[in-house]
Amino acid sequence: MNGEVRAQENKMGVMPVNQLLLNMSLPMMVSMLVQALYNIVDSIFVSKLSENALSAVSLAFPIQTLLIAVGTGTGVGVNSLLSKQLGEKDYKQVNKTAMNGIFLAVVSYLVFVVVGIAGVRPFYASQVKESDPEIFTMGVQYLTIICVCSFGLYAQLIFEKLLQATGKTLYTMISQAAGAVINIILDPILIFGLYGMPELGVAGAAIATVVGQIAGGILGLIFNVKKNKEIRFSLKGFKPDMRTIANIYKVGVPSIVMQAIGSVMTYGMNIILIAFSSTATAVFGVYFKLQSFFFMPLFGLNNGLIPIVAYNYGAGRRSRMIKAIKCSLVYALILLAAGFIVFETVPELLLGLFDASEDMLAIGIPALRIIGIHFLIAWFGIIASAVFQALGNGVYSLVVSAARQLVILLPAAFILAGIGGLSKVWWAFPIAEMVSFGVSVVFMIAINRKVIRNVPDEA
Repeated sequence: MNGEVRAQENKMGVMPVNQLLLNMSLPMMVSMLVQALYNIVDSIFVSKLSENALSAVSLAFPIQTLLIAVGTGTGVGVNSLLSKQLGEKDYKQVNKTAMNGIFLAVVSYLVFVVVGIAGVRPFYASQVKESDPEIFTMGVQYLTIICVCSFGLYAQLIFEKLLQATGKTLYTMISQAAGAVINIILDPILIFGLYGMPELGVAGAAIATVVGQIAGGILGLIFNVKKNKEIRFSLKGFKPDMRTIANIYKVGVPSIVMQAIGSVMTYGMNIILIAFSSTATAVFGVYFKLQSFFFMPLFGLNNGLIPIVAYNYGAGRRSRMIKAIKCSLVYALILLAAGFIVFETVPELLLGLFDASEDMLAIGIPALRIIGIHFLIAWFGIIASAVFQALGNGVYSLVVSAARQLVILLPAAFILAGIGGLSKVWWAFPIAEMVSFGVSVVFMIAINRKVIRNVPDEA
């Protein structure tokens, strides 16, 4: 292979671990932070239309989460497999994995075109039951555009994962940040009809989002073709390889299901909360936007950790794997401790960003303070899930996520809603996170005994 590939091998296998982790993760953390920022800005602009507009967009979150889960989960499978193959210097299989990953992204997009055309109306009807026609109409309009035009999102996700797997996270940061900036610029122009553009309302927010995703996807493609020398992209003679796809989904499906569980959770929570008021669902939507400001950078740290652990697992360097995991745990704790402090000290300021009414403040301030407790617990399980995925044990991540968001959180929220009303529902989050923490510890001990201890430690 050429000198650039050898340099990449040296970077992943020899560079001091903390430096490597920061080198791999910081660009991703910055880009994910920008992603979180534009999600928040998106909702801030929508909230200025009306609280109903904010509720309509908030109710779309389960399908948006599912849409992203399929793309991200597939990308995680590609990333983990491709990084391991690079560690093993199996370059022929690297190319095959990359092309099959792109194929799966195209198939995923086509699935969500069908969802956008046929599934959005019944999805909204199941939540608002058409009792609020304004929320129903705005929501259907918004989510249909997001699904039918999601080809940009899927291009962005797969090309970014290919760049991550080969250590080129700077280009990932550029493509993500460019898409986010375009979204932020277009949001007020299209929502409110500035500079001679028509006033499109929530449809304008959706269009701004997909245009940003398309821009990010185009940049990701260009960077892979021009800069990613470890992978050779060619459609000549390509055909889907079932063995490669199976290996991608061995890690990818648990990741998809794990994130899709979050989609089911938000859908279930929306149904529980809307029984109290549409304002309660708006508060829940605002919480998800705000928490992403801290969790998205943490996921960026995870995206940097996975290829490091996978590469050094394939290369037989146990001590580097362990040090990368320990460093990630420290950074995760610091990041989410900061989130806890913000949620506990200035919840009214956070809600004020969304033009919160008195009713929304009355519900939202105690809600954010209660939910914020789980920040002090969640950091360990998130890093542990990345380790499980990198070592090909994505099922562990799936079990942890299911315990947290389905087995514990939704039943707890339902019970607390019945016995304590809306003010008690929010305690379901820290309760579920405690269970998740315990399960994550047990699985981390198991994977250390079964896998990590058995990895050789070559110099």
